[in-house]
Formats: sequence, C-alpha cells, structure tokens
Amino acid sequence: MELRITPRSLVAVGVAGALAAASFVILRPEAPSASSHREAPLIAGDPRNDNTDVYAFTSPDKQDTVTLLANWIPFEEPNGGPNFYFFDVNSRYNIKIDNDGDAKPDVVYQWTFKNVDKRGNSTFLYNNGPITSLNDPNLLFKQKYTLTKITHRGATVIGTGTVAPSNVGRASMPDYSVLRNQAVDGVKGGGRQFAGQSDEAFFLDLRVFDLLYGGDLSEVGQDTTRGYNVHTLALQVPKKEIALRGNVSRNPVVGVWATTDKWSPKGYVQVSRLGQPLVNEVVVPAGLKDAFNSISPDKDASIPEVVKRVTDPELPKLLEGIYGLKAPRTPRNDLVEIFLTGIAKGNGPINADLNSQTLNKDAGKLRPAEMLRLNMAVPVTANPNRLGVLGGDLQGFPNGRRLGDDVVDIAIQAMAGAAQTGQLVPALAAGDKVDANDQPALSTFPYIPGPSNVAVNRAFSGS
Repeated sequence: MELRITPRSLVAVGVAGALAAASFVILRPEAPSASSHREAPLIAGDPRNDNTDVYAFTSPDKQDTVTLLANWIPFEEPNGGPNFYFFDVNSRYNIKIDNDGDAKPDVVYQWTFKNVDKRGNSTFLYNNGPITSLNDPNLLFKQKYTLTKITHRGATVIGTGTVAPSNVGRASMPDYSVLRNQAVDGVKGGGRQFAGQSDEAFFLDLRVFDLLYGGDLSEVGQDTTRGYNVHTLALQVPKKEIALRGNVSRNPVVGVWATTDKWSPKGYVQVSRLGQPLVNEVVVPAGLKDAFNSISPDKDASIPEVVKRVTDPELPKLLEGIYGLKAPRTPRNDLVEIFLTGIAKGNGPINADLNSQTLNKDAGKLRPAEMLRLNMAVPVTANPNRLGVLGGDLQGFPNGRRLGDDVVDIAIQAMAGAAQTGQLVPALAAGDKVDANDQPALSTFPYIPGPSNVAVNRAFSGS
C-alpha cells in the first residue's frame, strides 16, 4: 500500500474521531474511553499502573537524540489531596524498544520506586510549609527512583533520581518550575531523565457520550482532559543507544511501547501495555482487552481475533450504519501497515539518508505486531502539521508520536479510509474544534508541560 498525501490533508478532521468513538460506545456500552485512559476493565480499577499515552520523537532541539515519554494515572484532579498522586512501589514501569523487527524488546528502560515518607503519626499533611527544592524538609512525602537499562547483555543501572512531587498549589510550592527542573537528571551513556507530574497533554472533546454531542453537534469545542494531570516518565537518549547494534543508518526504524509489571504472589505480572493510541479502545474487542494488556507484541499475530479486527474493523461499519459513510473495502491492508507492520512508502523521497522508500516499516526480520514505530532518520519538521503523515508531515503520527499530533483525528480518518485512498474523508472534515493542547509543549526536555494546580471544576466551570 502506498500512502499518498494530498493538499487536502491539511483539513481539520477532529469530529471524525469523536463521532466514531461515540458510535462505538453507544453500541458497545462496556467500552471505555480516551487514549488508553481506563482502556480495559481490569486496569480501569488500578490507575497507578494504567499507562495512558506513549510518545516517541526525534528531539527538536537535540536532533541526535530521541525522546521517549510515557504517562500513567489518568485524570489526576490537581487538588486530590491529602494523599496526592504517586507511582506504585510494587510495580516496574517500562519503556521497551524493538530495533530488529521481531516484536521482542531489545532495549528496556525500567523504573522502580521507593517512598520517602516522614509523616508517620504526626500529621496528615503532604508538606508542612513552603517547598523551594526537592530536598526541602517541608516536603514530607516524596519518591525516589532507580532507572535500569536492560539489553541482551544484561541489566545496568543508568540513573537514579527524585520524582517531581504533585503540584499542591502556590502556597505550598511558590515556584513549581524550580522543583520540576531539579527533577531532570543525567543518565549514564548520555541523555537525560525525568519522573514526575505533568499536564495531561492528550487533547480531544469527549462529550461525544452525550448522545453524539447533544444530538446536534452543539457540544463540540471543549478539551475534556483540560486541567487534569498525569504522571510522566521521560527519557532522552542518543539515537545510537536504541538503534540496532548502535548504528542508526543500519536500521533507523524502532518499535516503542510501554508496560507496567505489578507484583503479585506469583511474581511480576504485566497488567498494562500501550504502543499506538486508541488500538485497545476501538480496535480490540472488549473480551480481549485485558488479555491484550497482558501480552507482548510478538504474540499479537498469534491471536486471530486481533488480526481480524485490523483487517476487518468494526468502526468503519458503525460509521456506515449510523452516518451513511461507506466503509472501505476489506481486507484493510492499509490498516495492517499502520497498526501492525509500519508504512512501506511515503509520498516521494523521505530523506536522502534513507536507503529505501520505507517510512517506518522495519527492513529486518519483520513480525507483524502493534507498537508505535519511529523512523529516526526522518528529519525534524520545521512547521509541524497536527495531522502528521496524513497532513504531509512525515515526522508525525503514525511515524512516532509528538505531543502536538492530533491522534484521534488522524486515526479515525485512517479507519474511515483516508490512508487507503490518499484523501481525507470530506464528511468528517469539520473537526471537534480541539486541535491542540491548552498548554503548549516546552521547547526543551521533557517537553510535556508542567501540571496544573487549580481544581478542574473551578478553573473551567461555565466554560
């Protein structure tokens, strides 16, 4: 399949994603919502281990490096004290990289945490005075972490650090940016690391569940996740650190996904998995969602129902039945490339340094599997397009994922046939009018904006 790009790719298509998601939920009421926020029944009850989003992109200000971001704990209400949000000390949090196409991890970055809790029986407070540094004695609860790099050669601790605390408010943390900046540390082998609270950077209007935006599209235009926070693990490393045999030119494509391993009486068990956004929500059927969270990508091709839902997906049929949009012909080989193999071709030459016409399809021993694929040789776009590859911006989703990529709009347009025809679906071009996050991405690592400290219902009531 050749993914053809046209000027019409610049059209906003947001309502497509929201309407399609709504259709899915109305007909399948057990299906959860958002980009892997509460995406499966079991993990919905365990937010500290629920991986919500994964991002992977060439660092715009350090283009010899790649930035990997993964978020956990969906819908953190900023004023959720006195026990604010923190990582699970009984779990291992992982970002995994496949650099040879076999869908098995070749490099794993793994974080583990321990609590430093000075409260005891003396107070209920998170802090008993203003906090001006991560070592301030007024900060009564914090977390420390260890970052381990695991390869076929073994495991090596490459970093330790202190988690940036939850943003309690201005009285407690007069300049939160100081605390966040102090939480950025170096790692062995080059690069930087960060763990801590961040703004919820995923943007979309989820009020679709009110009978398709109130039944007349009157409710579009509000970012449902605005004002909420998440917990972020971020890593910026030289590209050679994750490339096959340390050589980016040998194979510039890597597959990226995140997992959570939770301790149980039987040992560590994988309870959450996320690569591409929306796959577990609107591709995998409800009965397989928990199973999908528990397996590694190399097992995907062995589950016929998962492959079937890609080649013959449910969502386009719902769009046809409810909105009269003709479902694209099957089998959907275009979706196989997007979700399971990587895209073989872009529109014209991608980069002179690439030795093939491949966008992000691995040139090695490819095994179809769901993960976020990034071609590290594609140069940083001077003027990013929120529609990514569909908008003619080959550095964008589904070639990796940047903070500004409008993944709902892109994914639903693709499901509706845009990748098959090379043109956007005109009937879905109006958009949900949520085209960007309310807070812009930072210009330097960790790029994802800092967390809000204002209660959501106060900040946005009446809006």
